[in-house]
Amino acid sequence: MPDGTNTMDEVTNLGGSVVAHIYGTKIMLREYRESDYEHMRSWVNDPGVVGTLSDIFLYPHSEKNTREFLNLTTSPSWKGFVIASLETEEYIGQIDFVKLDEKNGWGELGIVIGNEKNHGKGYGTDALELICRFAFEQLRLVRVELLCWSFNARGRHVYEKVGFVQEGVRRKKRYRDGEFHDEICYGLLKEEWERRQ
Repeated sequence: MPDGTNTMDEVTNLGGSVVAHIYGTKIMLREYRESDYEHMRSWVNDPGVVGTLSDIFLYPHSEKNTREFLNLTTSPSWKGFVIASLETEEYIGQIDFVKLDEKNGWGELGIVIGNEKNHGKGYGTDALELICRFAFEQLRLVRVELLCWSFNARGRHVYEKVGFVQEGVRRKKRYRDGEFHDEICYGLLKEEWERRQ
């Protein structure tokens, strides 16, 4: 049972593969499960959630799209976690390495908190802190990066709170609601993360 500290000490066997459960102060990171399907379906077409994500959500996602994604997450090549309740292990969102270059020691993250009622509760902050610890201490990465739209004030606040540094701006990269917006490039180096511990 987790004690509220950031630990990676519970390992379970899931269909022949070993999966670590990583515990934070508010959430846990765990493997994807079949039961996550309905939770994912509840947000994949919700403009309040997908409006700050990539343009893969520009068009509606079918049940087949969601099923194919969930099947992909259980493949050995998938590198990511479900953000889940500490108490019930119920799906809250997901955090994944959308790119992972282990040779050169860097990974790019994607994160979503799936239900708007869970926004602003610190779940994203806890998840980012856990995945960065995992990236630097377990994967031996030297940098973690992510991309964010300039209009995503909530996301930018969380990334900067965790220690991500704005490294660049791709101007007018996304068209949304009648105007162009910048894409912000964030990065966090291992030594920067270590100084914050």
